[in-house]
Amino acid sequence: MEKTEGGVLSGIPPSGLALTLTRSTIRMDHAPSWWIDKSNSVHDLVIALEGAGDYRIDEGEVFRLSVGEAMLIPAGTRFRGRHAEGEAYRGVAQHFTLDLFGRDLVARMRLRPKLRFQDWDLLRPMIRRYHEIAPPSSTTLAQHHLFMVLLLAFLEEAFLGWRADEAPIGDDNRVSAAAAIAATQIAADPLDPQIARRVVASAPYNPDYFRREFRRQTGFTPRKFQEFKRMERAMALLEAGRGVGEAGAAVGYADPYYFSRMFRRYIGVSPLGFKESVRRRREGRFPHGEEDGQPFFPLPRPPR
Repeated sequence: MEKTEGGVLSGIPPSGLALTLTRSTIRMDHAPSWWIDKSNSVHDLVIALEGAGDYRIDEGEVFRLSVGEAMLIPAGTRFRGRHAEGEAYRGVAQHFTLDLFGRDLVARMRLRPKLRFQDWDLLRPMIRRYHEIAPPSSTTLAQHHLFMVLLLAFLEEAFLGWRADEAPIGDDNRVSAAAAIAATQIAADPLDPQIARRVVASAPYNPDYFRREFRRQTGFTPRKFQEFKRMERAMALLEAGRGVGEAGAAVGYADPYYFSRMFRRYIGVSPLGFKESVRRRREGRFPHGEEDGQPFFPLPRPPR
C-alpha cells in the first residue's frame, strides 16, 4: 500500500516536542588533513554534501559518509573521523537535543547509524541552503525550522524501533511520553488488528490507567485512535481517486456500507461527501467558512 501518513512520528503531539539547537551549525569544509577524535554531550546530525569522511563510532567498524548520506552520533558517544575522499569534505553538522515531554526522545529510539536519504534530490537544495544561512556564532528561527525538517526526514528513515523505558513509574512526564509513543506505534501500523491491544499490554502501567492517559493525550482510546488512523488512510486513498469500496477494503473493511458508517462517525462526513469536498477544493469552490479549502477533520459534531 502506498505511503499515506507521516510515519513513525505522526502520533506525537507537537506541543510535547521540544527541539533545541545547542550551538551554531558546523559548516564542514574539511581539507585532506582533517581528523577529529571527541565526544559531545548532545546529539549530532552530520550530512555530507561533497567528498567523504571515514568514521568510527565508539569501537565499532569504520564506515564512510558520502554525498547524500547522513549519520546521527548519539550524545556521549566517542567518535573518530578523518577526510576520506575528494579535495574537500563538505557538509553540515548540527548539535541538538530533541525532548518529548521533557525527556530525550532520540535516546528512546533504535536508529540506523547511517543512511542515504531516499529523497536526496529534494533535500539537497534544503541542506545547501541550511549551510549557507547558518551564522557563525548563533542560531536563528529559520535555521531551527529548517533543521527540524531535515532531522525528521532522517529519523523517519533511520527508525528501527523503540527502546525499553526503565524510568520510575509514577513520573507524569514519563506516562505522557509513553502514551505519545504508543500513539506513534498505532499510527505507523493501524491495519494491524492487534496493535492497540499490544501497546496497552506493553506499557509499564495498569491498563485502565494507561488507557485514560492515552485518551487524555489524544482524545481517543487506543482502539478508537487506531480506527481514526485507518480512516485517515482511507481519506488519502479517496483523495487519490479510489472508490469507496476499494478504499474501505484497503483499510480493512470488507463491507462498504459499514465502512461508510464508520467513516462518517470518525471524520464527520460520508466518504462520498469527502470526495465531493476534494473535488470542490480542486475547482476552487469552497463552502462559506472554508474559503482556504482546508476544512479540519474530524468535523465538529453539532450539540445534541
